[in-house]
Amino acid sequence: MSQAADMAILSCALTGVLTNPQQHPVPVTPAQMAAEARDAFNAGASVMHVHLRRQEAGLGHLPSWDPDVAEAVITAIRAACPGVIINLTTGVIGADISGPAECIRRVRPEIAACNAGSLNYLKLKDDGSWAWPPMVFDNPVAKVAAFLAVMEECGVHPEFECFDVGIVRSVAMYVKNGLFKPALMGRPEYNLVMGVASGMPLDADLLALLPRYMVDGALWQSTLIGRQEIWPLHQRTADLGGMLRTGLEDSFYLPDGSRASGNGPMIEALAACAERAGRVVASPAQARQMLGLAAA
Repeated sequence: MSQAADMAILSCALTGVLTNPQQHPVPVTPAQMAAEARDAFNAGASVMHVHLRRQEAGLGHLPSWDPDVAEAVITAIRAACPGVIINLTTGVIGADISGPAECIRRVRPEIAACNAGSLNYLKLKDDGSWAWPPMVFDNPVAKVAAFLAVMEECGVHPEFECFDVGIVRSVAMYVKNGLFKPALMGRPEYNLVMGVASGMPLDADLLALLPRYMVDGALWQSTLIGRQEIWPLHQRTADLGGMLRTGLEDSFYLPDGSRASGNGPMIEALAACAERAGRVVASPAQARQMLGLAAA
């Protein structure tokens, strides 16, 4: 195993897209985001995946694309976590990417999510009715290209979010076509999202197959959506040499099935997966080097 493979970058997804903070203990304000980030940072997370929320009273469950909110949140996290790597979400429905683009331009995150393909985003209730109206998370090639252009303009490293096997395979086409430029954007990085009901399942056998469809030299991690059942796949990710991500966006549950009190305990459990695999948790400086990012 190479030195890079011996290192495991830990990422913390601090808060979700629409999780209601009145029902679940997710951070919303800059101070809350910074406090949760600091706990995760102290537990070993070098990367903070950041979703922005509305700051008005009673609206914290809704996303925000206000660059002022982005600046306040990211400034607070960076102050709390010296050398931390910021990974900014970009997911929007429709062709208008002006909101996330302006946030990228304002805060210049080291990494930004690049949703690499479209997905019918579906979920059923136990009675067979839709949990929400069927929707398409639309990420056509023109939209991917527009995001990559903004990231190139701002010196931001893309992380390709892959919800299905065909999306994983598409990333190689973006590289070969020149939409993604490794010389400017660093090593290709895949995020394998598993556990969405209409996407890739939480399946250890499938997880082991997916790296063969990636471009040579790529980094990859898994985002695992679910409850206690996600943890064997986190361990499998660590064993296979992938990078590791968890946090209150992805789950509220620890390996023993208990509810996590915050992001810190989630990252502690993730670090234990790396250690059981015989890997060392990367420091922020080491993670920057592995990802091809500038020093802090």
